[in-house]
Amino acid sequence: MQLGVVLFIAIGLSMDAFAVSVVTGSVYRDLKVRHALRMALFFGGFQAAMPIIGFLAGLSLRRYIAAYDHWIAFGLLAAVGGKMIYESLKIESAEKNLDPSNLLVLLALAVATSIDALAIGISLSMLTAGIVGSAAIIGAVTFVLSYAGIEIGKRFGHFFESKIEILGGLILIAIGVKILIEHLTASG
Repeated sequence: MQLGVVLFIAIGLSMDAFAVSVVTGSVYRDLKVRHALRMALFFGGFQAAMPIIGFLAGLSLRRYIAAYDHWIAFGLLAAVGGKMIYESLKIESAEKNLDPSNLLVLLALAVATSIDALAIGISLSMLTAGIVGSAAIIGAVTFVLSYAGIEIGKRFGHFFESKIEILGGLILIAIGVKILIEHLTASG
């Protein structure tokens, strides 16, 4: 898979973690660097692990769905992107009551923000032979954006939090459309 596409997928997937990080930085302004690094590590680690799990699950299904894998990849990317856009339009006050310095809360947030990456891993299993490099890029981008999100949140609050999730959703939908168009024009 092309590096540019993987980077756009990584950016799109990391928007949930970035938005949570911005909120965390704006609500918990006294977080220490070690808390920010731990949060970024959890988010990046889970974002890297989930596509691998999804990829392995998708490999077991690949031979049964090879004829329409491009439609599944498109559907998953569009669904994940649409979900991100929908969720960005809802008011999420519950995040403000969660203390990210608590390891159990951090674990729950890391899992919640990386579930979408599981679906992307299934899509990637239908499109590419390898996952390790893609997962590493997804994890690294999420780590960097999560840490940056905390710092941005400390300085600017969550002024543009929902707009970022909308952008991430639109990126994933656009990648799904690109995959579908490329497959349909190549085979037709």
